[in-house]
Amino acid sequence: MDPQKQAAMENTTSKDSSEKYLSKGPLDDQVSVSSWAQSRWSQRRSNRWDNRWSGRWNHHWSNDEDFRHGDEEDDILAYDDDDGECDESGLPAKGKFHDTQVKRALKPRHLGMIALGGTIGTGLFVGISEPLSRSGPVGSLIAYIFMGSVVYFVTQSLGEMATFIPVTSSITVFTKRFLSPALGVSNGYMYWFNWAITFATELSVTGQIIQYWTYKVPLAAWIPIFWVIVAVLNFFPVKIYGEIEFWVSSVKVLAIVGYLIYALVIVCGGSRQGPIGFRYWRHGYAFGDGYISKNKDEARFLGWVSSLINAAFTYQGTELVGISAGEAANPRKTVPRAINKVIFRIALFYILSLFFIGLLVPYNDKRLSDGSAIIASSPFVISMLNAGTSALPDIFNAVILITVLSAANSDVYIASRVLYALAGQGNAPKQFTYVNRYGVPYLGVFVTCLVGWLAFLVVSNNANTAFNWLINISTLAGLTAWFFICFAHIRFMQALKHKGISRDDLPFKARFMPWGAYYAAFFVGLIIFIQGYDAFTPWDTKSFFTSYISLILFGVLYLGCLIYYRGRLLIKIEDIDIDTDRKEVEAYVWEEDAPRNWWEKFWAAVA
Repeated sequence: MDPQKQAAMENTTSKDSSEKYLSKGPLDDQVSVSSWAQSRWSQRRSNRWDNRWSGRWNHHWSNDEDFRHGDEEDDILAYDDDDGECDESGLPAKGKFHDTQVKRALKPRHLGMIALGGTIGTGLFVGISEPLSRSGPVGSLIAYIFMGSVVYFVTQSLGEMATFIPVTSSITVFTKRFLSPALGVSNGYMYWFNWAITFATELSVTGQIIQYWTYKVPLAAWIPIFWVIVAVLNFFPVKIYGEIEFWVSSVKVLAIVGYLIYALVIVCGGSRQGPIGFRYWRHGYAFGDGYISKNKDEARFLGWVSSLINAAFTYQGTELVGISAGEAANPRKTVPRAINKVIFRIALFYILSLFFIGLLVPYNDKRLSDGSAIIASSPFVISMLNAGTSALPDIFNAVILITVLSAANSDVYIASRVLYALAGQGNAPKQFTYVNRYGVPYLGVFVTCLVGWLAFLVVSNNANTAFNWLINISTLAGLTAWFFICFAHIRFMQALKHKGISRDDLPFKARFMPWGAYYAAFFVGLIIFIQGYDAFTPWDTKSFFTSYISLILFGVLYLGCLIYYRGRLLIKIEDIDIDTDRKEVEAYVWEEDAPRNWWEKFWAAVA
């Protein structure tokens, strides 16, 4: 036999055996790579170049046996060679190099606390005043429990997909792959819009938090100050972002736990008011006076429906763990941990907080609906003022300030990664894929921060109205994303079945599926369409556009994308791609450090 043909056959046989070896076993097994794969990667590695002007290249591979990804070996550099301009050596021409890869630098404790702290913001500390005043303590509590069940299944759906295919801004990627390009692109831009508007919402509150202490500095002066702080923080490495969020989220968690203990003491009689118990749940206080309608039962139901949109805003960000999967070390382990603790966080930080708020603050307290002051209407602060504890309101106001800045920081982080993912798929200008030497998509950060200037809308005589307007716009956009998460997961499960892959072999199997996804998708879709009911009784054009502007914008985007892509309304099940970006992760083996002391064990349990 010809020696060249024999060598080619041996190489093919070696390659086939390597591919078989890599594909066997559970999907989350630690995969070692055969000698053929090692030699191929060694050859590629030896051909890489190292130019001073291009930045530092850090190899992922720590030894000759396994592909390993350590804590410090997290730098990947890629270059943009779309223009095809290279020098004589075959390297990109000078000035054409662009780093386009984010970095897997978020550790398990970072990811857990980001998922926990990202949802604790103005929605919890300030936003619950409106549902409390409209539907009373029991009505608002039921609304938050109901939305909590919906959010639980949304995160379960996202967790199963994001663990199997851990990519940055997974929501936009999954919608495009599992549904259709038109839906993926339009949903991606709406999701970016959601978090960009939420950033403006958080920023709009900062000045009023300061005004709780002093009015000497104008409200408009604080917005640009905090805008600069948040913008600068988002240009630092993602590892620093993770550290900041970890410690700030720790403050949030401790503050809420402290408040729950404080509230229990006050309810049992530890203040000048004496034992309060369920005083504000009696005498018709439980469901309040309702909203709009003169018929009490109808008004109470409408007030409860109104509370759902506020609850949805409060819970937004719970899905952040799915966005962060592309920058998480060992996502097959860290993402399921964070997802499985969602129900615990919902119960502890939202349901219990609202339960005690309903015991301490009557629904008809005029400060809850104060249209000129946002922070003064916070039920947390009102409950402390009612109890006569003079120092705690100031301390908690400082906690709210830290919380809002942290939430704003997370908003910019999420939105910039969404633009990065859209550009990576070719659905946004490729400049959004460029990252600085820290792996931060700087152009996405800058564009998102520009939307933050909408915070100046609250510089008016009716700041609370502007605040609620921003909430409605961002919440509806977020609900749209939740709907498509569930829809994409339903299609994902169908694709797995078609390809003969059992969900039992997945690194994370969502609970109560597929019925949980159907349940969440149905009620999210229902809320999207009925949340603006107050615009129809009587008809109010301004309220209609405030309630449905996000839905109208999505419809325009989707129609434009449908015309541009000229594809099917939905991708065929047999054409759904579940392999891209998955096999690369299966080739990594991450080494985790076990908790070394009681402090690390505590946060490992919480986060």
